[in-house]
Amino acid sequence: MSEAAPADHSWLWQGHRIHWTRSGDAAAGPLALLIHGFGASVGHWRHNQPVLAQKVEVFALDLLGFGASDKPRSYLVDEPPEPGAVRYCFDLWAQQVVDFLTEVAQAGERPVHLIGNSIGGMVALDAAVLLSEAGRPPAQVILIDCAQRTLDEKRVAQLPPLERASRPAVKALVRQRWLIAPLFRFLARPAFIRQVLRQAYPSGENVDEELIALLHRPSTDPGASESFRGFINLFEDHLAPDLLARLQLPVRMIWGAEDPWESPAEARRWRDTYACIQALEVLPGAGHCPHDERPEAVNALLLDWIDP
Repeated sequence: MSEAAPADHSWLWQGHRIHWTRSGDAAAGPLALLIHGFGASVGHWRHNQPVLAQKVEVFALDLLGFGASDKPRSYLVDEPPEPGAVRYCFDLWAQQVVDFLTEVAQAGERPVHLIGNSIGGMVALDAAVLLSEAGRPPAQVILIDCAQRTLDEKRVAQLPPLERASRPAVKALVRQRWLIAPLFRFLARPAFIRQVLRQAYPSGENVDEELIALLHRPSTDPGASESFRGFINLFEDHLAPDLLARLQLPVRMIWGAEDPWESPAEARRWRDTYACIQALEVLPGAGHCPHDERPEAVNALLLDWIDP
């Protein structure tokens, strides 16, 4: 079977337009849902979705606030919500995933494979908990360099003294739109994106103009800085270990050995601590996004793990 190009679609969720794609033949068998990381979109699965679609039906969606999905105004946990505003958080995105599987993918009783990179891994874990509590657990969760959210309130005591002392001032500053808007514009420049990618993709493989464009273009949309504001203010959201401790379904992990932000040592600790984790593959030379940097190696693992 030849590789299938993902087809673009739109879905109205809680009054917001959500962009999603689909590849592969619709069938009663398993389906896979790909969940991107922070600042990314369905396009970040460009080297994975067509390959996986040769085996199963594959969906990918842009989380609210990212990609081609709507980017409504944000409110923080202790702020009064404005009309039409949302609180960007893992619980919001997890509910989006659960509703997508029900309303759009029409998963029903089909085995569902949730695959997430970076914060998409957190969303996948959170959604798996929600689905399990509803009596519809997914077949498995596959984490690709899952964001660990280590700098929340539970770990403040572990910070260096100066950073610990300055934390209240930093938290107050990152709430302010007058600061967030210009900061976001600075960080979203193509030149800065290239600089970040040199860290995220240590081998330099597949860092091309297509990647720069798919990361930069959504940042020019109205309201693009709002999800950024919401995310950097998630100081008290739950951690991946909290979710792993609640799961009784298979979790498998892929990690880049050279990930500059999420240590594979922490992934090994998870593997040795949580009974739900059935596999951990650490890829030499790869960074934070091995599915795009080393797609051949990642696709081989994914196909082996989701093969019906």
